[in-house]
Amino acid sequence: MTRTIPLIILTALIAGILASCQSSGPDDELKAAVVENYADGVHHLYSRSLASAQAMDAAIDQFIANPTPGHLESAKRMWLAARDDYGPTEAFRFYDGPIDNPDNGPEGLINAWPLDESYIDYVQGSPSAGVINNPAEFPVIDADLLISLNEQGGEENVSTGWHAIEFLLWGQDLSATGPGERPLEDYTTNPNADRRAAYLAVTSDLLLDNLGDLVDAWSPARGDSYRSQFLAMDSDAAIDNIITGIGELSRGELAGERMTVAFEARSQEDEHSCFSDNTKADIVGNALGIQMVFLGDYGAVSGPGIVDIIEAQDEELAARLVSQIRESVSLAKAIPAPFDQHLREGVSDQSAGRQAVLRTIESLEDQTDTIVDAAKQVGITISVS
Repeated sequence: MTRTIPLIILTALIAGILASCQSSGPDDELKAAVVENYADGVHHLYSRSLASAQAMDAAIDQFIANPTPGHLESAKRMWLAARDDYGPTEAFRFYDGPIDNPDNGPEGLINAWPLDESYIDYVQGSPSAGVINNPAEFPVIDADLLISLNEQGGEENVSTGWHAIEFLLWGQDLSATGPGERPLEDYTTNPNADRRAAYLAVTSDLLLDNLGDLVDAWSPARGDSYRSQFLAMDSDAAIDNIITGIGELSRGELAGERMTVAFEARSQEDEHSCFSDNTKADIVGNALGIQMVFLGDYGAVSGPGIVDIIEAQDEELAARLVSQIRESVSLAKAIPAPFDQHLREGVSDQSAGRQAVLRTIESLEDQTDTIVDAAKQVGITISVS
């Protein structure tokens, strides 16, 4: 017996070592599940965005074929609906993935802003401004032209994407109480109406092409997709990317570029969807994207999220971050619309609207600090703006 017990113990130890070599363990399994659920969620949300953009494109085509007030309003409604579906996908940026790969990422063609309206079309005081009103230099308006012109000579020289379509539908926002009011005649009897219609059609089609590429990049049906590379990454590296995406969106982009810049400068030109007065909805959509990624709940796709990894290490920290992120979404929803009413000169910093914007900014900044701390808890160090 004195010789048998050590042998049994030794056998058990060897079996344990072999099992540990053959299995990644529960922590690694959880991380892998989070990464896979994220990839599924990204594909689902891009697919949903593409579908609603296709509905918008159909409404735009109908308007161009028959430019009536009703068809213009329908195109605007479909833009707003499609924009809501796109907003949460902004949480999939900031780690050089398919959308913002420095070599060929289409982000600048999809959502670049702020946009200099006069680069595209006439503006108040400049009736002949823009590509549309310059047939001598730009006789043919097609996809190659608009792609070549995008951000040429300056970041504000935006020629494609959501905000180009928005401007072409609404026009400049010259109203103190509502969105832009582009006249229907811009597509019927006003100068260069046919070129304006062509520009609108081309940039809408381009948006579909670029969103379609993102759907393909994350498709589980394509063995050569970015998704397959993402799932093949070390789980910690993939989770680093996931957390960097929501951390950078939370503070550097949403709280910073999209809110604080316009808020402090009181600049309507720096708000995200100034032509349609959709900025508040944009902010809410971005905040919801952060929440979706953190919880692992993308609507029709749901599974383990970053919260589950953090909870395995520190339940209190995970609960605190869940609460902070929900609070940010709630505060964003509480901002009175339209957003530009809080940017006007003379509006007191103590006004309910500006205080609501400020509370949302501060909440997003605070949650980012917690996201960074939480990342450290699971052994990941991220750097966000």
